[in-house]
Amino acid sequence: MSTIVEPVATAEAGAVEETADRVVTKAKRGKRPRIVSNVIAVVFSVVWIFPVYWMINTAFKPRNEVMSSTPIFFPHSPTLSNFIAAFTESDFLLNLRNSVIVVVGTLIVAIALGALASAALSRFRFRGRRTILVVILAVQMLPGTALLIPQFLVFNNLGLTNNYFGLILAYVAATLPFSIWVMRGFFVAIPVELEEAARIDGASEFRILWSVLFPLVTPGIIATSIFAFIAAWNDYLVAYTFMSDQSMYTLPVWLVSFTTPTTGTDFGGQMAASVLFSLPVVVFFLIIQRNLVSGMSAGAVKG
Repeated sequence: MSTIVEPVATAEAGAVEETADRVVTKAKRGKRPRIVSNVIAVVFSVVWIFPVYWMINTAFKPRNEVMSSTPIFFPHSPTLSNFIAAFTESDFLLNLRNSVIVVVGTLIVAIALGALASAALSRFRFRGRRTILVVILAVQMLPGTALLIPQFLVFNNLGLTNNYFGLILAYVAATLPFSIWVMRGFFVAIPVELEEAARIDGASEFRILWSVLFPLVTPGIIATSIFAFIAAWNDYLVAYTFMSDQSMYTLPVWLVSFTTPTTGTDFGGQMAASVLFSLPVVVFFLIIQRNLVSGMSAGAVKG
């Protein structure tokens, strides 16, 4: 009896070992692409993070370390003098106020118009709707620099240069097509049955829009607002072209003031100013990052 069982047991053990070897081999093959992708991700992360690190590092260096021909990766004598100079010897607060006014105005107008336009294009059927969508997409593809000079001439003839309203209008024109196109995907994803139920309950079109649709597209509105915020906050070319008075400069234009023909570039002060310039963006991201990720994911799945 034992002579029959032993070969069967041996065969089963062999099959188990073979299966285990296959599993181990597959696991090893699966790890290799993962290791390669991790190494590539680390390399890209280092390349992306190093300029940010060097900006912060330079902001805390004294002038002799900033101008040293030997790279200094950690300040030997950390100082706050660059930050103090950026605050006291320049118009940082004045230009910060200009940037805040322009960015807040751009966000309010672009998001309000974008939400209403995307709601109309997604929930109503009317003649020319598809044409409008194609035009919006085509306008989004045009390079901003190609439109800058014609836009400046038109705004200048209308007296809209060198003031907040003109710059806000220019940024709204640049960000509105993107806002409409992105938010439209969120409106399309909302079931029509919700609106029909609200109409049966006697709600007006405005009440449906305000109480039913807008709360459901809030993640999309937040995701769109962050891109509009970055576009308006970081822009240099349009602000420099439209604002001729130095007291109307925004922060990106103000950063250039650290470079003069006589004294050259104050790298320490410029890096300290860049850190101050970046802080509002970082704070804004930290506040809405959860809504931003959920909004982008919702748009990717439902849009």
